[in-house]
Amino acid sequence: MSTQVVSIRRAREQDAGMLSEIFDAAWREAYQGIIPGVALDRMLARRGPRWWRSTVGRSRPLVVLELGDSVIGYVSYGRCRDRALKAEGEIDEIYLAPTYQGLGYGTRLFRAVRNDLADRDVRRVAVWSLAENDRARDFYERMGGRVVAEACDRIAGADLAKVAYLFG
Repeated sequence: MSTQVVSIRRAREQDAGMLSEIFDAAWREAYQGIIPGVALDRMLARRGPRWWRSTVGRSRPLVVLELGDSVIGYVSYGRCRDRALKAEGEIDEIYLAPTYQGLGYGTRLFRAVRNDLADRDVRRVAVWSLAENDRARDFYERMGGRVVAEACDRIAGADLAKVAYLFG
């Protein structure tokens, strides 16, 4: 019987290739049919390994969920950037490789980040989601988030509704 260790740790430059693959696969699955095709392709093209290497170590924390020797998910978070929200913290992005979604890894990653923020006395945390991303919205609602704001982003000529969830 083999056992694979699950760990959550700070991202390292050598994770860039896996982060790029996760981002590409997760975004294609989540946003195909929501974000206009050409715009989605451009967004994905900008986030290759080089972009991820430059992102690791910046001021906002970036952590990965590792299963064995493979990175299967990540989350970027920090202080809330939107002063209109009544939150101290914000989760910018949380994504898992599609094959690992629905297995509890996202919950583990989300809770670890919330604990890290709580250790920094950040209790109220916001997360934005595109309104049409039902899977993400279901996840945030299961995790106890409540909708506190709505807004719209204009991407490639399309108006995309989004909602903010507040935790804590």
